[in-house]
This record gives sequence, structure tokens and C-alpha cells, in this order.
Amino acid sequence: MNILEYLASALQAGLGNLAAYLAAHVLLCLLPAFLVAGAMAALVPKEAIMKYLGRDASKWVSYPAALLAGSVLAVCSCTILPLFAGIRKKGAGLGPALTFMFFAPASNILAIMLTGVQIGMDIALARILLCMVFGVAIGLIMSWLFRKEEAQEIVNNGLPFSGGAKVPRRIWVFFALLLAVLIVGTLQVGLLRTPFAWFTLPATWAAPFQAWLDRVVPPNPALGIEGVSVQGVFLIGLLALIGVTAWRGLNKVDEGFNAWTGISLGVMSFTLVIAAFQVTAGSDGLRVGIAGRLLAEIVLLAALWWMALRKMEQEEVQSWLWEMWRFVKQIIPLLITGVFIAGIGRALVPSSWIQAVSGRNTLLGNLAPVIFAIFIYFPTLVEVPVAQTFLALGMHRGPLLAYLLSDPELSLQSILVTSSIIGKKKTAVYVILVGIFSTAAGLIFGHFAG
Repeated sequence: MNILEYLASALQAGLGNLAAYLAAHVLLCLLPAFLVAGAMAALVPKEAIMKYLGRDASKWVSYPAALLAGSVLAVCSCTILPLFAGIRKKGAGLGPALTFMFFAPASNILAIMLTGVQIGMDIALARILLCMVFGVAIGLIMSWLFRKEEAQEIVNNGLPFSGGAKVPRRIWVFFALLLAVLIVGTLQVGLLRTPFAWFTLPATWAAPFQAWLDRVVPPNPALGIEGVSVQGVFLIGLLALIGVTAWRGLNKVDEGFNAWTGISLGVMSFTLVIAAFQVTAGSDGLRVGIAGRLLAEIVLLAALWWMALRKMEQEEVQSWLWEMWRFVKQIIPLLITGVFIAGIGRALVPSSWIQAVSGRNTLLGNLAPVIFAIFIYFPTLVEVPVAQTFLALGMHRGPLLAYLLSDPELSLQSILVTSSIIGKKKTAVYVILVGIFSTAAGLIFGHFAG
């Protein structure tokens, strides 16, 4: 293979990874997460966040609260980033905020269960217990290392919590609806994901088009390469339409609504509904499945927009949409860059390296999968079959645990986005701490696991 073919292959892998990511992970998880983050930043009083997660809150309150919040929102790392940005903007302390960001994607109960079934309960239990301990430990260390900066933030911004902050009931209801949209879109249970009705759309072009997509972006579930479906292509087009309409309708929404604002929100809602269908391409056309997720999304979105129109003040809705759009502009470019680079990296790492480097429980053997996790991004749940593949290729169980601990935390896009929120210095220290703790966990676990 000459250099041009090599570069073309790497570019194809990067673009394919990005296309698969946009089609599979941005809509039902990341888009609702931005809506939640915008509401958190705009509608939840700073005092309410500061009471439990603030820089001056008791450690006996803030860290358990961060773990509890993380366990409630057990989602992937890309989804937690806008939520982390939201609580940090509202005044959450550095330590509790990082504990929240560390624990939430790693404590995904489905990932833990899948780990137990496919790899072993020893790995599953070690994963969730160590994530809890490490999350608090890393938060405490970061809080101590940057205590002067945190103290200066208190001096600069004051302590807004005075004990009397209250959130109106309508805000709680609105916020609960947003969380429900996020949870319904990401929760992988039979009631939501198993279709109870099917119908077929006549489309003779669907099967040949899907075959072409499989050649362009070859799916490989064992390596976490999801591929792109016909539905995914349509959803990517809708994402582009959301971007265009949102730029016209939300870029100055803090100054007031315009016609593009309604169009943008309508396209968002329509896209979430389309994403909730289950669509497969066959020889007879597009087979479309209707599951509980679709019905739940329709009901929740209808209730959400009814609340926004009838129960919320216009200034509140404007503020919510403005904060959401601000997070999108801050995070999405970095996320796209990271996913693209990760796709290239995935194509360049030979599978034969796995056994050669991490086949034994050594310092290098445990450090290698941690470094691998930085450059090769796998969404939540996907890292489990990937880990199973590593195990089959000869990876020791110690390095395997090190990988499972670091993969949800150290993806390149997560590092880029975190850096934009808390700064390069703090992010560098955080990454180093995660690497040290994950490597140490692998060494200790591997010693006892044999």
C-alpha cells in the first residue's frame, strides 16, 4: 500500500467514524443533554447548585451528591460533557463537578451488567466500586491542588447561597420533562426498544444503498465500528438542517424570537421522533418498527413544548435556548474533531499489538490500554464488546480493567471539551490522575486475578 492509499484509508476511517457517531449518538442522547444543560444553566438558581455542589459546600454533602447525580444520569461521556459544563457554570466546585463527570459515564448500570455477563462479575464489581472510590479521590485531589484558584473564585463571585433558594414547581416539572426525554432516548430496556408493530415502506433503492454504505463504512461490532444505516444518513441530513435553522433562529434568541426559532425547534423535535423509529433496509424496502421509545418521545416532547408555551415566561425560554445554543457552539466542534481523529487512530492500531503489549500484568501492559483509550473512542456499552475482543486476543484481565476504567473518561474529544471548560492545566492534571489510578487498579486487580 503506497502512502496515498494509506492516507486515503485513514481519512475514510475518520470520516466513517464521524458519520457513524453523528447518526447513532448525537440525537437521542447528546441533543437532549444540551437541552438539559441549557435549562440547568438558565433556570436552576445558582443557590440550588451551590447548596449541594458548591465550592464552599461540605465535602460530606457535595461528593455524595455528585455520586448520586452521576448514578441517576448514567450516560456516556459525550452526553455528560454539556451537563458538566452546566453545573460548573452555575458554581459547582471543581472537585464535586469532576467526581460527577468521572462517575456518571463509568457507572452506567447497563454497561456494568453487560460487563458482568460478557466478561465476568469480578470485572463488573471492581469497575463500579473503583469508579466510585476513584471519582471521589480524584475530585478531592483536584480540589486540594487548585484550592487557591477555587478560593479566589469565591472571592470574585461571592457565596450566593444563603439558605433560602427555591426553585418554582413549574421549573422542576419542565426540568423533569427534559431529563425524561434524555433518559427515554438512552435507556436500553425492552419496553422502550422492542418494536410492537412493523410496517414496510416501498423503497427498492434501500438495500443497494445500504450495501454501498457498508462498503464505505464497514461495520465491525467486535471492534466497536457501528457503520452507517440508511436511517443514519437521513438523520445526518436532519442534523445539518438543525444546524442551519438554529444558526438563524437561536444565535440571537436572547434578543427575541423570530420565525427561524420556531422552525429550528420544530426540526429538532421532528428529528428526535424520526430517530426513535427502528428502520432496517431489506430487499422489499424499508422495514420500520414502532417501539415504546417512539410513543414516549412524542408524549414527552408534546408536554415539554406545552409547558414552554403555556407555563414558562418568555424570558425564561429565551434564556434556556440561548444557554443551550452557547453550549452547542462551545462543545460540538471539539467533539467532532475528537471523534474524527479517534476514527483515524482506530484504523492505525494493529490488533497484534494487544497481545504483545498487554498480554501480561505489567506496568506497561496496564498503561498501554489507558493511552489507547485516549485516542480510540468507543461509546458507552460499545466498550464492553471491544473489551471482550481484547480479552479474546490475549489481553490480561488487569489491563482489561484499566481499559474499562479509563475508556469512558479519557477520549480525545472529552479532553478537548473539558479543557475548554476548566482550562488546559486542570485538564492535564485530571488526565494524569485518571491514568495513574486506572493503571494502578489494573496492576492490583491483575495481581489477584492471575
